[in-house]
Amino acid sequence: MATGHPDDTATRSEEEYVETDDGTRRRRAFVDRYPDAAQIVRICLGISFLAFGVGALFGLIQALHRTNVLRIIPSSDYYTILTGHGVLLALVFTTFGIAGLFQWANTRSLGIEPPSSTLTTAWLATMVLGTLLAAGTILAGLFDAIPASADVLFTFYAPLKAHPLFYVGAALLIVGSWLAGASYFLQFREWRSANPDSRIPLQTFMVLTTMLMWYISTIGVAIEVVVFLIPWSLGLIQQVDPLLTRTLFWYFGHPVVYFWLLPAYLIWYTVLPKLSGGRLFSDPLARVVFVLFLILSTPVGFHHQYTDPGIASGYKFVAMTNTMFLLLPSLLTLFTVVASMEHGARQRGGTGYFGWLKALPWEKPAFAGIALSGIMFAAGGFSGMINAGMNINYLIHNTLWVPGHFHLTVGTAFALTLMAVSYWLVPQVTGKRLQWRGMASLQPYVWFVGMVLMSNAMHRGGLAGIPRRTAEPQYDQFSFAAVVGSVAEIRIQIAIGGTLLFVGALMFLAVMLATWTLGKPNSQLRVNGFIPEPMSGADDSPRVLDNMKLWVAIALVLIALAYGLPLYDMVADGVFLPGSPPVPA
Repeated sequence: MATGHPDDTATRSEEEYVETDDGTRRRRAFVDRYPDAAQIVRICLGISFLAFGVGALFGLIQALHRTNVLRIIPSSDYYTILTGHGVLLALVFTTFGIAGLFQWANTRSLGIEPPSSTLTTAWLATMVLGTLLAAGTILAGLFDAIPASADVLFTFYAPLKAHPLFYVGAALLIVGSWLAGASYFLQFREWRSANPDSRIPLQTFMVLTTMLMWYISTIGVAIEVVVFLIPWSLGLIQQVDPLLTRTLFWYFGHPVVYFWLLPAYLIWYTVLPKLSGGRLFSDPLARVVFVLFLILSTPVGFHHQYTDPGIASGYKFVAMTNTMFLLLPSLLTLFTVVASMEHGARQRGGTGYFGWLKALPWEKPAFAGIALSGIMFAAGGFSGMINAGMNINYLIHNTLWVPGHFHLTVGTAFALTLMAVSYWLVPQVTGKRLQWRGMASLQPYVWFVGMVLMSNAMHRGGLAGIPRRTAEPQYDQFSFAAVVGSVAEIRIQIAIGGTLLFVGALMFLAVMLATWTLGKPNSQLRVNGFIPEPMSGADDSPRVLDNMKLWVAIALVLIALAYGLPLYDMVADGVFLPGSPPVPA
C-alpha cells in the first residue's frame, strides 16, 4: 500500500511510486528518473541562490542608506552596491534560475535526459566564468588597491564606462545562455525524431518560444558589448555614440523582462493549477500567449527612451502602441490562470462567487508564494501601463516609481515564483524532504508584506518626483511634497519593507540550506511531480501554433519595421558619431 501524506492531492499518479528494497513504496522523484538533468538543475539553482543572497544584502544596504536610517558605506560606494544589486539579482540570479527551471521542464515534458554532457559542461562553465568576471569587477570597485571597477548599473550603456573585464563577463553570461538554449533544442530534436507527428509538449513549447525570443532580443546587447563597449573600454576606439548604445541596450532591455517573466508564466500555467488541486484550463490559450510574447516583446524598446533626443516622436508612438498590445497576452494569462485556480478550488469543495478562494491551500508555501507573486504582478502590470504611456511617462521618468514597478515584476513575479516553486521542486531534484516547513510556510507572506510596503512607498515617492539612482535624494533648495502621506513616512516604509524583504530572503535560503544539508536522500517526499493534463488539451488548438519558424519570421518583420529607420538615422552620420567622452573620464 502506498504511503500517503496529508499534502497529497487528487493530482498524483501511481507512476510516481517505486518499490524499495524493504518492500515498501516511496515516491519516485525527478532525480530517480533523470539523475543527469537533476544535477544540472541543482547546480543552476545553487548558483542562483548564492547570487540571490549577496544581491539581497546589497539591496538592504541601499534601502537603509537612501532612507538615511543606517549608513555603513560612503555614498561614493553606493553605486558599486547598486550595480552589484542589479547585476546579481536581475542578471545572475535570474539567468541561472531560469536555466535550472528550463532544464527541469524540458526534461520532464520530453521524458529524456539532456543529449550532450560536453555541451552542458560548456554552457555551465561559460556562464560561471562570465559571472565571476562581471561580479568580481564590480566588487573590486570597493577596494582602492584594485585598479578595476564597474559602477555602471545593470543598464550598462555609454557614456558610463566600466573595466573591460565587466563587459567580457557580461558577454560570456549571455553566450552561455545561448549554449544552454542550444542544448534544449537538441534535446527537443532527439525527442522529435522519435515522435514525428506529436504535438510539442506544453512545457517544452514554452521553453523553446522563450529561448527564441531570447536569441532575437540579445542580438542588440551583443552588438553593443562586442562591437562598441569592449573596444571602447580597451582604448581601441576613442568614442562611441551614447544614443546608439542606449538604443541597442533597450532593444534588449525590455524583452529581457519577458525572459524573466515567461519562466514564471510556465510555473503559473503548468504547476500552479496542480498545486491548486485541479488542472490547467486551456493548453491552446497558453500556446497563444507564448506566441504573442515571441512576436511582440522586442519591437517596444523605444518606450524606455521617451525623453531621449535624437529619436523622432513617431517612432516612440509606434513603440507605445506595440507595448499596449502586450497587455493582451497578460490579460489572457490572468483569465486562464485564475480559471485554473478556481477549478482546483472547487475540486477541493470551494463554493460561491468568491468563497472558493478560501478552499485554496494557502498554508502550503509553494502554492501561497506562486499565487501571491501573481497578485503582485497584476499591480506591477498596472504601473507598467503608466510607464508605457508616452505622455504619463514624463511624470514618473527616472523617479522612484520605476524601481517600484521593477520590484513588482522581476522582484516578485519572478523572484517569489522561483522561491515558491523551489519548495516543491528542490525535494524532487535532491530526493530529500523539505526541511523547516513552518518557516517555509511563513516566508512567502513575509516577502509579500515587505514588497507591499516598499513598492507602494516607491510608487508614491515617484509621483512626488523623488529621483532614483542616487545615494542623496534630497537637494539643498528643493523639498519634495508627497501626494499622500509624507516623505518621511515614505522613507520609513521603504526601510521597513527592504528589511522585511531581506528577512524573507534569509528565511528562504535557510530552508534551502537545511533541505540540502539535513535532508536524507531517498526520503518519502511530501510532493509529487505529476502534472495532470489540461481540461482543453493541445489537440484543441491548430497545429500552426507549433510552427516556430513562422512566428520567428513575423517577429523579425515587426522588428525591422520598428527599428529599421531609426537605426538608419542614428548611423547615417557615422557609427561612432556623435561621440561622447566616457564617465568617469
